[in-house]
Amino acid sequence: MTKAELVDVIAGQLKEPKKSVAPVVEKFFDLIAESLGKGEKCTFVDFGVFEVKDRAAREGRNPQDPTKVVKIPAKKVPVFRPGKALKERVRTSKGGRKKK
Repeated sequence: MTKAELVDVIAGQLKEPKKSVAPVVEKFFDLIAESLGKGEKCTFVDFGVFEVKDRAAREGRNPQDPTKVVKIPAKKVPVFRPGKALKERVRTSKGGRKKK
């Protein structure tokens, strides 16, 4: 589902115009990104947790020339941990994988 599709679904279910729903959806994602940028966690009970983790520096290999060692610097990465209710909902859903 894309952001535009999310706006369509929410607008349809709430019987609101897309013009009024789109800024709310956009602000929701902006606030999560802003919080993560500050190093804060975003916890949504029964859904999951968005947070920032530190990834340690490490050595890697150049895929075009595996004999060359490349230093990969440490960095912060956003991660999502699904909540128990979300895991259960996905586990018991009837939908299978979509084939491309």
